[in-house]
Amino acid sequence: MSALSVRPRPAPAPERPSALRFAGIAAGNFLISLDATVLNVALPDLRDDLHAPAAALPWAVDAYTVVLAGLVLASGSVADRWGPRRVYRAALAGFALLSSLCALAPNVAALIAGRALLGVPAAGLVPASMALLAALYPEPGRRARRIGALLAVSGLGIAAGPVLGGALVSAGGWRPVFLVNVPVALLALAASRGLGGHRGGVVAPLDRAGLTLTVVGLVALTFGLVDAGTDGWARVRPLAALVVAAVAVAALPVAQRRAAAPVLPASLVALARVRVDLFVGVVTQLAYYGLLFALARWMVDTRGLPALHAGLAFLPMTVPVTFVPLVTGRLVARFGAPRLMLAGLTLDLLGGLLLATAGSGRDTAPELVLAVLLLVGTGSPLAIPSCVADMSAAVPLELAATGQGALNAARQTGTALGVAVFGTMTALSATGAVLAVAAALALAAVALTGRAPNVPAGS
Repeated sequence: MSALSVRPRPAPAPERPSALRFAGIAAGNFLISLDATVLNVALPDLRDDLHAPAAALPWAVDAYTVVLAGLVLASGSVADRWGPRRVYRAALAGFALLSSLCALAPNVAALIAGRALLGVPAAGLVPASMALLAALYPEPGRRARRIGALLAVSGLGIAAGPVLGGALVSAGGWRPVFLVNVPVALLALAASRGLGGHRGGVVAPLDRAGLTLTVVGLVALTFGLVDAGTDGWARVRPLAALVVAAVAVAALPVAQRRAAAPVLPASLVALARVRVDLFVGVVTQLAYYGLLFALARWMVDTRGLPALHAGLAFLPMTVPVTFVPLVTGRLVARFGAPRLMLAGLTLDLLGGLLLATAGSGRDTAPELVLAVLLLVGTGSPLAIPSCVADMSAAVPLELAATGQGALNAARQTGTALGVAVFGTMTALSATGAVLAVAAALALAAVALTGRAPNVPAGS
């Protein structure tokens, strides 16, 4: 062979996305779901250590969720404006810092304030992580598989929350429950260094009026429900809070018509299937997280279980969320999203009816509670991914991101309301009755909408 002849080099193989980068994205979603459940079994220890009144305990959980629900609608625009990588990494750093401050809280008021502030970076993590995932996996099939893996990691955070929280409380009290966030956030920050830092093409202006009304309305509604459930309805304060919430909700459509880029466009809310999906998102999260809160208090306060044992007792409810969403995708493709929503809500309804037969004290059969944990632990994780899939099919392509943002906000709202409603009930039978009524209403809404085309209201 001539010395001048050179064998052409093969073209370099395209770079495969690093597993470490995916781990950096997954860790942020793990943090969000972990913080939604890790505190429940720590509340009795927190109450005793900080001498917190009963009315403050739901807010120790809900302050985080209320702010997250109110801001998640706008966080997509923020990520588009500043770049998802920058927003994601800033949110991780903020999550670590604020978690440390929560662990150092000298009283329950400071803790509630810290939890509310913690909801701000949590809201930033949600859309930024999905934008980073889309950039990391541009091929649709591979991206879909990674989204399934991301849901499984989020489910792992939900399942790990009560067990990890119980172990930490048993080892060192409630404060380590917040400190565990710090190393996870810092590891995620290190793993996310190589993620792309692109920005979106068109940056929509923030709908400040819409965001203010949604946050004010949700805070007022949650406060009114917690205050009334704790000290009674026949008082001015809870009724005034509910009036404020009603005014904020009534003013929201007016503000949306005037906004250049409304957080809830009228063309989106006008679709019947969208309204039902939002309602189902609220109900399923209300059932799941409200029941987690109510049963955690019952297990520790009424049954006298140690925190670790209470956390382990939730495994029948939390383990299904780690794998049911993966199976649901295949079932939706075969049977359709509405049928899967109906199946999941039916399980929630059965769980509520069964719990409605329970008493309020130590005499409630553990077997009954186990059956409720299994029913709701399978029903809500079955209905939620189906709801996400139905929202994707129900909205026009140009509103796809907005629709999913609205559904995410509805789900977080359901979490906040579940804690607010169930957190003030002393009898498990009352909790079951409310759960059954909510599931029955959602079932009726899905069933009725399934018979009608997806057309705007009034057309």
